[in-house]
Amino acid sequence: MAESEKTIVVPHDFTKIGDYALEHAMVISKIMENPIYIVHIAKDAKDIPAAELKCQDICEKTFKQHFIQLKYIVREGSIFKDIGEIASEVDANLVIMGTHGRKGIQKLTGSWALKVVVNSTVPFIIVQNPPEAKKFENIVFPIDFRTENKEKMQWVNYLYNYYKTKFFIIKQDPKDRIFKAKVKNNLVFARKYMEGKNIKYEIYTAPGKKKFYQETIDYAKQSKADMILVMTTRDISIADYALGADEQHIIANSEKIPVMCVNPDPSLRRMGGFSAMGG
Repeated sequence: MAESEKTIVVPHDFTKIGDYALEHAMVISKIMENPIYIVHIAKDAKDIPAAELKCQDICEKTFKQHFIQLKYIVREGSIFKDIGEIASEVDANLVIMGTHGRKGIQKLTGSWALKVVVNSTVPFIIVQNPPEAKKFENIVFPIDFRTENKEKMQWVNYLYNYYKTKFFIIKQDPKDRIFKAKVKNNLVFARKYMEGKNIKYEIYTAPGKKKFYQETIDYAKQSKADMILVMTTRDISIADYALGADEQHIIANSEKIPVMCVNPDPSLRRMGGFSAMGG
């Protein structure tokens, strides 16, 4: 996370969900002092002028109501490719995006949102409702048996530095001896990291009676979490989308808790570490 990466990107489809994402971005911007870019991806070049007028209107209303100066980008293209590219172009360190849940006609649903997320090197926060809190004080952090890189811990530290966050770790408890040992190793790493940074945390073992993603959502509700922090599946495939990758369920969770999604960095593949998502 370079020092220069200080902007927030908000994809906006001119729906209430897009407004919710912008509201979250403004809350975060006030703390992190990051400028905000509204981004709209038009399906056809002929739609660009009308979309620009809508973006201008959003910018003007936002300034009148909140005294926050927004910038906007309208581009013809694909949301799955161009949102991530624009985030890189404007040196964003965060994308705040709304989702319409797991179902919806031509809306940014859970599966579509995941496709957008995995095509970006920039972390996303996915929201379904307006912000309920001014800070991310309680964050649920699932740990499973998979071996991933350690970069997600940078975001634990990043969030803690801004919000003095407390992390609620939910760990998987697989029956397989090898997987159980991997979960233990991942947990040891997480604890050492957090204790070294004086980050407060609690550990909860998932009962194993439901899918791990559902137990994560249940625990987030129980903990009154402000957000869930997950790592997306490495090398996610078309089959994962069709079958419903675990991240889809987390992103579009019925409790409508915001979800921060971090993608694995292929260049750090050999570092080892732990996964923050599983199923």
